[in-house]
Amino acid sequence: MEMEMEMVVAVPSPEVPAEEERALIRDITVAAEAHAKEGDTFFLITHRWWQSWIDYVIQDLANSTNNGSHHHEHGSNVLRRPGAIDNTDLIDDTASEVSNMEIELHDTLVEGRDYILLPQQVWEKLHGWYGGGPTLPRKAINTGLSQTDLAIEVYPLRLQLLLAPKGEQAVIRISKKDTVGELHKKACEVFDLIPDEVCIWDYYGRTRHSLMDNLEKTLDDANIQMDQDILVEVTTDANGSLDGGCIGSIQENEYLERESTSLIADASKSGLSNENFASNNYTSRSYSSSLTQSQYLRSSNGDLDNMHGTSAMITRGSPLGLTGLLNLGNTCFMNSAIQCLVHTPEFARYFREDYHREINWQNPLGMVGELALAFGELLRKLWAPGRTPVSPRPFKTKLSRFAPQFSGYNQHDSQELLAFLLDGLHEDLNRVKHRPYIKSKDADGRSDDEVADEYWANHIARNNSIIVDVCQGQYKSTLVCPACGKVSVTFDPFMYLSLPLQFTSTRSMTVMVFTFDGSTPPTPYTVNVPKQGRCRDLIQAISNACSLRNGERLVIAEIRNHRIHRLLDDPVVQLSTINDDDHLAVYRLPKMEKKPNYIQDNGNNISVTAWKPYGVPLLAQVSRNETVTGMHIHEMVRKMLAPMQKNQESQHSVQSSVSTRTQTYHTDSTKFQLQLIDDSNTTIEQSNDTIRVPQSSLAAVIFVNWSKADLKKLNTHHLENLPEVFKYAPPAKRTRGEPLSLYSCLDAFLREEPLVPEDMYCPRCKEQRQASKKLDLWRLPEVLVIHLKRFSFSRSTKQKLETFVNFPIHDFDLTNYIANKKSSERQIYELYAVSNHYGSMASGHYTAYIKLLDEERWYNFDDSHVSAINEEDVKSGAAYVLFYRRVRGGAASNAIHPHVNQNHRSSQR
Repeated sequence: MEMEMEMVVAVPSPEVPAEEERALIRDITVAAEAHAKEGDTFFLITHRWWQSWIDYVIQDLANSTNNGSHHHEHGSNVLRRPGAIDNTDLIDDTASEVSNMEIELHDTLVEGRDYILLPQQVWEKLHGWYGGGPTLPRKAINTGLSQTDLAIEVYPLRLQLLLAPKGEQAVIRISKKDTVGELHKKACEVFDLIPDEVCIWDYYGRTRHSLMDNLEKTLDDANIQMDQDILVEVTTDANGSLDGGCIGSIQENEYLERESTSLIADASKSGLSNENFASNNYTSRSYSSSLTQSQYLRSSNGDLDNMHGTSAMITRGSPLGLTGLLNLGNTCFMNSAIQCLVHTPEFARYFREDYHREINWQNPLGMVGELALAFGELLRKLWAPGRTPVSPRPFKTKLSRFAPQFSGYNQHDSQELLAFLLDGLHEDLNRVKHRPYIKSKDADGRSDDEVADEYWANHIARNNSIIVDVCQGQYKSTLVCPACGKVSVTFDPFMYLSLPLQFTSTRSMTVMVFTFDGSTPPTPYTVNVPKQGRCRDLIQAISNACSLRNGERLVIAEIRNHRIHRLLDDPVVQLSTINDDDHLAVYRLPKMEKKPNYIQDNGNNISVTAWKPYGVPLLAQVSRNETVTGMHIHEMVRKMLAPMQKNQESQHSVQSSVSTRTQTYHTDSTKFQLQLIDDSNTTIEQSNDTIRVPQSSLAAVIFVNWSKADLKKLNTHHLENLPEVFKYAPPAKRTRGEPLSLYSCLDAFLREEPLVPEDMYCPRCKEQRQASKKLDLWRLPEVLVIHLKRFSFSRSTKQKLETFVNFPIHDFDLTNYIANKKSSERQIYELYAVSNHYGSMASGHYTAYIKLLDEERWYNFDDSHVSAINEEDVKSGAAYVLFYRRVRGGAASNAIHPHVNQNHRSSQR
């Protein structure tokens, strides 16, 4: 796909009125989008300029709507016409030149934030009116079976061509929908070769994968990845035949690498321009400034295997495993997780050896081996000699393909990525090719030892990989039915432990109490309740706080979008179902003999024909067999609104003056309209006519329609500002004398706790029961991964606990935590890696602390920067995921393994 990129700045044409520009662009856009097809050209325009143009062309419309009149041309608020289009903020000036494209975009641009894509006709209009540039065209490609499955290829494939046997290199851009034949043609043009004498290889990871001889196949179908290598090989056959010369021997391959290395190393000495040897055009700005030219060239995917002995930059005897990872734009979460995994000794050894024989190419739950291959290739680069940072871009491309949740360049959670990687690598490397169906058996009085071993054997029969060998343990889960005492025990595998950081037994909850009789204004109350309590506990606490009288009762409602989302009228509902960012209104109502119907009143200040909920609903109740008149309903509404009336008597005389205030409010507000929202949308007049309240539903909704002038008569603060159940604030820092111990976190994780009712079906009672659950550790893995649950989630927020956890670096003793007592050996672990998180989730930063076991020294891996740190600095409040390794000579791990696992394990010891 040829793309002509010019930096010519176009001259703008005479101005067109803003209103005419807006109408033209709107019409052209609608027509262009309706007829978009594969091959159409779209153009990038910087979001900054586009937004300034939008603001300019809609200002008259906005001013007319808001003020009822147009601003004059010289008015102070008129936005000036934008200047020439300036797309330079999308351009990466530091990128190395690419052979067939003059302009390179920044790698981390996001549509809608950094740029907008415009159809060709729209760009031509705007470019004609305003001039500027540069012009950045991109093609629409088909991404599926249907002709309508279109996407704009903003980032075509960037491929590095390596010429054998000369060792020359070049970087090109080409569409993934272009054919192998077109890539062959470009390669010949770049190196000025005769097409009949050239063949090309898929050289992903600097390994010959396949000869690309199907010229009609697209690069997408050929599985060519962004930033991978393509080997361009010139045949030695005098007749120009591709036979023989393109097969390539191992000796030739090694020659290419030696030659390329020498060429790059010599380039810096000779002062040659690096544009002819550009192997990396996305080197991190923050890192590269202090590097020599040859280090630029070798970074990322441009680094060559077997470089030791040929490059003057590599210090002999320097420790391996101290290679950083370039940050591709908010990918520190991925870099931190990867560094922890690649420095797990068992994984480092496994992936540096021949792991390909264990790849499960047919596993439908896996990624057809591609995730394992990408991870293995990245691990090998990170353990290669040298300290030049590596770009994880090929790995990130594969990751995004199989886990779209990690696509793009936004911040994510390192623990979530670790969980996906461990599971994905396991499936790709599962030695079980055909999983047997195994039905679990009841314990039937058998010992825990026997049942646990049976569960583990069944698990291994379906799941058998290096990940299981190293990271998976087993815990015992015990459920007890509170009604019949039935005990259900299962033994389940785990890959990591997620430990809580909050252990208080009580919970603070804030609610707003509204009165039915107008005796007091809305009042907030904060109460403490049992963390694992029920609604009855909350009702009791509020009753005590507001001095509830004998003839009254409380009704709790969750409010969302100014409406009652649900009534919490079941006293046994667990308080854990109420989130901290929920909003609760509590209504103080008289007790009734019969089950009532509720009437909720919502204020509204829009026109009569467009009812819109406002504020907090006020709840009243009527008996289901009671005759309700319009006057009655009006009176209930006025009574509830009375305590919010402004300029009323002081609070100490509230009780004695209720009738006076109510009467005054009555005379001021007779023009208020009430409307019952049911099948008939009845408007409720102040008359003795009977109102039909729906008997089939629990509640009826009545809207109160008032004007802005009427609203001013009320103090609506509490109607407009319903507090959250708990307003999050960072916890007070612990003193040095009382740190939270990792053992305490583990105690809380293993503590018995009640479940929600639907979590257990009791086979003896034949119904759902509120069971209690107890966890015990039964079988520990070689590598124990511990996740500290610093983030709490709710519908609208993600909050972080900065709690400092005192975790052992040495001698993490879990002996007494193992429920399986058949082994007398101690369970001792030692820390070797930590994934740290600093700041908030949205704008935080991840690093990794790694202990190189060969050196017995700690290092801080902060993206591309790696530096030594002292052991006493490893513990901090930023620790997020901890990696422990069993101390050698401790207890033998998972005893039941097929012989393959046993052999593998014995080779590790």
